[in-house]
Amino acid sequence: MSGSAPASICDVLPAAAALLGMPGAVDRLGLTESLVEQVDRVAVILVDGMGWHLLPELAAHAPLLASVLAGGAGRLSELVCTFPSTTPSSLVSLGTGAQPGEHGVLGFTLNVPGTDRVLTHIAWRDDPAPTEWQPLPTWFGRLNQHGFGARAVLPSAFIGSGLTDAAYRGAAFRPTQPSDDYAGVLADELLAGPGLVYGYIADLDTAAHLFGIGTPRWHEAAVRVDTLLTRLLDALPPDAALLVTADHGGLNVPADARVDLDADPRLGDGIRVVAGEPRVRYLHTEPGAAADVQATWIALLDGRARVYSREQAVATGMFGPVSPRHLARLGDVVVVCTGDSAVLATAHEPPEAARLIGFHGAATDAEMAIPLIAFTPS
Repeated sequence: MSGSAPASICDVLPAAAALLGMPGAVDRLGLTESLVEQVDRVAVILVDGMGWHLLPELAAHAPLLASVLAGGAGRLSELVCTFPSTTPSSLVSLGTGAQPGEHGVLGFTLNVPGTDRVLTHIAWRDDPAPTEWQPLPTWFGRLNQHGFGARAVLPSAFIGSGLTDAAYRGAAFRPTQPSDDYAGVLADELLAGPGLVYGYIADLDTAAHLFGIGTPRWHEAAVRVDTLLTRLLDALPPDAALLVTADHGGLNVPADARVDLDADPRLGDGIRVVAGEPRVRYLHTEPGAAADVQATWIALLDGRARVYSREQAVATGMFGPVSPRHLARLGDVVVVCTGDSAVLATAHEPPEAARLIGFHGAATDAEMAIPLIAFTPS
């Protein structure tokens, strides 16, 4: 891998495009090095929440992943996701190949500048307009423009959403229903013709949030994921490659590591809008209050979070280069949890958010490190 920056989720689709032979596509992941002949179809499967550090625990009930870890199947390498380590930001970074500071989807929820409105990206439809909120082209669109074909096999509920447009703009969509055989639909799309086929699996992340990482329900989800990937691998045509990656990892947050900003008047003082998520908070303050809010949060969250001004947060480089048009989407104060802490906002968010067990979003290795598993013709 060339360059000083670590290989990341931003490099996955350019590498897939290079496997397909698209002119100008750069393979920073070294996937083309082992190919004897060029492939004419590539499946990219994103398993939500399948962090690098979770693989050994997942493998206990997942034979394919166990084989990958043992070196018996595929080629395993470590990547990083983008920051924040949250699904909307990561999906758009995957699709565009750009950092959140460039594409503008800078978190799970964001304040719409000039308003008191908070945009929840997974519930976003057409306001703001997707092409204005996220203006960059995607690799799906590039592939289709170059005649390679790019299809996204997604739940029908995702089709037409703002996040789907922001992440997968330019793809041809194949909607699925909950009753469909998802592995079978993906395999059919691969067999239907050359190009890129993209799939997304939510089960593991859902189980982590609701029941916790390492629980029986989480392991049951791992079995379903492993079975789906095994079926897809078994159906892979000889001229095809399968790339499996993730959008983030995660960790469980115990009850005594949770702070509720709405339960402590000192934490709420001077704040106009709360956005972000429990592991990364964006605090938009009343006029003139930013410095006092930052100082209060530094004192009260000592040892639990890093508390930045907007300018300090941007200067760390953690968002990548931040476009001036996206700056106001970040809070006047940016709070990044460390360790296993979380900042709840019970008066600002749905009550189910406080009941979650597994979390992600911050910058720990457990959240940021993700795998890439490449199955390519030898």
